[in-house]
Parts: sequence; C-alpha cells; structure tokens
Amino acid sequence: MTVPTRPLRRRDRERRFDLRATALFFVLLAVVLCGAVFLARAAARMVESRPLWIGSLLAVGLAAALLGRSRWRRFSGARYARRAAEALDEAAEQASEILEPTAVLAEARVDYVDYTALDADAFEQAIADLCARDACRDVDVVGGACDLGADVLAVAPDGRRVVIQCKRYGEDNKVGSQDLQRFGGTCFTVHGADVAALVTTSDFTAPALEYAQQCGIVCVNGADLAAWCEGTGPCPWELRA
Repeated sequence: MTVPTRPLRRRDRERRFDLRATALFFVLLAVVLCGAVFLARAAARMVESRPLWIGSLLAVGLAAALLGRSRWRRFSGARYARRAAEALDEAAEQASEILEPTAVLAEARVDYVDYTALDADAFEQAIADLCARDACRDVDVVGGACDLGADVLAVAPDGRRVVIQCKRYGEDNKVGSQDLQRFGGTCFTVHGADVAALVTTSDFTAPALEYAQQCGIVCVNGADLAAWCEGTGPCPWELRA
C-alpha cells in the first residue's frame, strides 16, 4: 500500500510561506526601529545646534493651541450669554403680565371722588369701597338707626377688626367732642374694634382731637380722606399701629 505524498508537500509549502512572512516582519520592524533612532538622533542634533529655532516652533505651536481653545471658549460664552438674555427677556415678559393688575390698581387709586356731593348712604358705601380696594376682607356697611356708632365694618389685611363711623359734614360743620364720645363708647366695647376710625368730609375740633388721642381713635378729616382715596396717604388702619 502506498502513502500519498501530495498533502505533505502542501504542508511543507505552507510552512515555508510562514517562515518568510515572519522573517519579513522582523526585517520591517528593524527598519522602523532604525528609522526612529535616526530621527531621534537628528532631533537631538537639531536641538543642540539650533535651540532658538526649536524653541520658536514650540512657542508657535503652543500659542496656536491656546488661541484655538480661547476661540472655543468665546464661542461657548457667547452662546450661553445669548441663552441667558433670552431667559431674562422671557422672565421680564412674565413679570410684566403679573404686574399689570397692580398697575391698573395704581391708576384706580388716583381717581378723585367728591365725597361732599354724596348723600349719607352713598358716603358710607364709598368708604366701604375704599376698604375693599385696599385689601380689607369682610367689608360690610351697617350704618342705620340702630348702628350703635358703626357705619362700616371690615377686617384689615393684617387681620385686625376695623370699625369706622362716617360723618359727611360741610366745611363749616366740624366734628365735635360729643360725636367722638358717642363713638368711643361703643366702638371698642360693643363692636370689638382693634382699629376705630371716624372719617369725615370736614375737620375736627381741638377737643375732639384731644379726646380721640386719649381713647386711641383715628381721626380722618377731608384732606386725609382725599389722600387716602388718591393713594398718596395712609389708610386708617395704617395710622393705628
């Protein structure tokens, strides 16, 4: 029986081919290493012979790198600044929308009302409207024959109970001490006022002001009322700390 020889020849050829490839690889590796050594030596000689030239090249390369980085930063900063400006514009628009009711209220506060032209009931209602405009709660007009000295009841924004008596008098008819005494006898004990105020279209006599100061009653004359209406003066509960 004979043994086939062709497969053995193929194996020998493949083995010889692998040896050639390995030898070629090492030859190329040696060439690369020699080239690297040559370049390193040439660079060393160049540094020794021309240090200023090499230093200039390195400085130019470093400056170019820093310049590119700064440009990128400026670009990023400009983009972020643009986004911040857009956000501020949007916030300003929202704030203006929120503040529009306040602006309307400020315009309403400057309207002038001639309280001397109103009758007694309309005057009491006008004072109640001022209390409601200035953020009072539970505003109620209770003036009448059995009002026991109270014409307007309200709760101030800080929670204090406000009791107001309204006197629509002419300029020549001032509120006297007897009016203040009648109001002072009921505003605290009967109505439980934290702030008691007498509002008039005229003025107060000196004895009336003295009694009011002793009892802690707020006196609002015609000028004070006009300032309250126009928003240039305090509310009665703001005068009673």
